[in-house]
Amino acid sequence: MGNDSAPRALITGVTGQDGSYLAELLLDKGYEVHGVIRRSSTLPFERIRHIQDRINIVNADLGDQVSMIDVISEVRPREVYNLAAQSFVPTSWKQPILTGETTALGVTRVLEAIRLVDKSIRFYQASSSEMFGHVRETPQTELTPFYPRSPYGVAKVYGHWITVNYRESYNLFACSGILFNHESPRRGLEFVTRKVTDAVARIKFGLQDELRLGNLDAKRDWGFAGDYVRAMWLMLQQDEPGDYVISSGTTHTVRAMCEVAFSHVGLDMNDFVKVDPKFYRPAEVELLLGDYAKAKKALNWDPEVSFEQLIRMMVDADVKRVEKELRETDAP
Repeated sequence: MGNDSAPRALITGVTGQDGSYLAELLLDKGYEVHGVIRRSSTLPFERIRHIQDRINIVNADLGDQVSMIDVISEVRPREVYNLAAQSFVPTSWKQPILTGETTALGVTRVLEAIRLVDKSIRFYQASSSEMFGHVRETPQTELTPFYPRSPYGVAKVYGHWITVNYRESYNLFACSGILFNHESPRRGLEFVTRKVTDAVARIKFGLQDELRLGNLDAKRDWGFAGDYVRAMWLMLQQDEPGDYVISSGTTHTVRAMCEVAFSHVGLDMNDFVKVDPKFYRPAEVELLLGDYAKAKKALNWDPEVSFEQLIRMMVDADVKRVEKELRETDAP
């Protein structure tokens, strides 16, 4: 590592779902990739284990301004992708202060470090469709007013506007991708899509007999994370910085997602899915549907993996994983 001619990128949140797909994409494009992790006694490397020896891991913390200045001074990246956040919406009600510190103020600390160290660095901020919350119009575009319905959504709105503010105040090349729900086999088990596909695999092998979920009528615009990280990279290759909605342009209910997942292994969701009020949010987001026309036109970006393909891919991966776990458990 240390190829001087290779473009250099710094990714916060490199061990997360999006970080792992983005790191793969950048490595394939010949980048020197540096991934920020927060120092802790246990490090969750499972999503990047297959490329870990090709990534420079650096220690820093979005909660600590000095560490962000140090890491950007040391790495001197051409591009910074800020994907780190407290990103699980239900947790944001239980830990609203922590969510604000990382998901909102953390963005400011990265931008401030770029402003102080090197204003020519190109910056990507991971904004979220949760900012639209109680939606003012459907579909949602870059101009749709925000009405967040969770501490996470509120923190993301701050992160989004501080990115716009630094772009306009300091002439930084700072972009926000307003990404709608994007999933993959690497999604955490606490997220509803992965909770469903994991349960389908476990029910198929007789390890579980029911799946408890909250609002089955909530509608989401789901896409594949691998497609969405491509849009992140494209934003930073443009002549001018801007903000872009990245979505599939289609919406499905949680119920429809369950139907695709269960039927893929020959099961009927109605035999296993139970609605449990404890999984309802304090303030529900009923409908999210993105219009990605600007990204299609300006970035020449389109999603490649359909909703059905995505859910089946996730079910297949979980079936394979559970099958492997059972084999290993049965091994003498």
